[in-house]
Formats: sequence, C-alpha cells, structure tokens
Amino acid sequence: MDAFTAYAICFGAGVVFTLISAISAHVFGGEGDVDGGMDAGGVTAFSPLSPSAIAAFVAAFGGFGMILTRIEATSSPWISVPASVVGGVAVAGLTLLILNTVFSRTQSSSEGRIAALAGTSATVISPIPVDGVGEIAYVQAGSRYSAPARSENGAAIANGATVKITRIVGTQFYVSIS
Repeated sequence: MDAFTAYAICFGAGVVFTLISAISAHVFGGEGDVDGGMDAGGVTAFSPLSPSAIAAFVAAFGGFGMILTRIEATSSPWISVPASVVGGVAVAGLTLLILNTVFSRTQSSSEGRIAALAGTSATVISPIPVDGVGEIAYVQAGSRYSAPARSENGAAIANGATVKITRIVGTQFYVSIS
C-alpha cells in the first residue's frame, strides 16, 4: 500500500466517523458527543481524547498527508508524516476550541444566575401561608420562572403581592414584602 492510500483511509475513516456520530446524535435524540465531561463551572467540556477530537485528528492527518504526498518536496514519509501529525493536532485543537466555546456559551450553570437573584422583585402566584410555602414568579434574562417561596419573617403573603427575593437556600426562595 502506498502512502497516499494510507492517508486516504485515515481521511475517510475520520470523515465517516464524524458523519455517523452526527447522524446518530440527530436520530437518537441529540445526545451528540457523550464524551463531554463537566468543567468546574458545570459546563460540558470536551477532552483531547474525545471521539470528536480523535475523528478530527484522523481526518486532518489523512487530508494533510494526501496533499503532502502529492507535493514533490514533501512526498517522503519522513517529511509528510510529521507534518501531517502537526496538521492533525492543529485541526483537532481548533475543533476542541470551537466545541468548548460553543458549549460554554449555550450551556451554563444556573448556580450563578440563581445566586444573582437576591434583590430581584417577584410576584406571589400562590399565597404564602404563615410559616408555610407558596409560589412566586420572577423574570430573569427575559424569561419568566416560578419557584417555591417562604416569607423571610414567617408571615403570610397574599396572592398577587409584589415581593423581593432576599435569599435562596437549596431550591427554597425566601422573600419579603417590597
């Protein structure tokens, strides 16, 4: 087998794996790259050894190799293999950078957003009884949310009252009349 054929096989295998992954993710419920772990912020982070990175490397390695074997100055395997490895690593790294950037912007931990709610106005949508739990609705980043709520001082708060979120403990919001 000549070098061009070996590179073509690598290129084809990388492209086919990528296409199969994309199609199966779409067909089977969008569970795309299941290799993503969580980073410290609770956001999906792709590993350099993820299937996406490996497929990008193999396809790029093959692609660069096919091109380099057709150029007389780089046709020797002693030149084309290391250059193809460098090209494959660069493309895989760029792929990881793009995937991590996209996922960090589309998925983010709700912890930071919830912590920022203290001081936000809300409306009681289910009355809060004395020392009991009711429900509030609040708007954050243009979306309306609801949450279980208790009165900060234990007093009853009527339906429709405007309150201020004072703190959040677990999933329980504490409010006071504003």
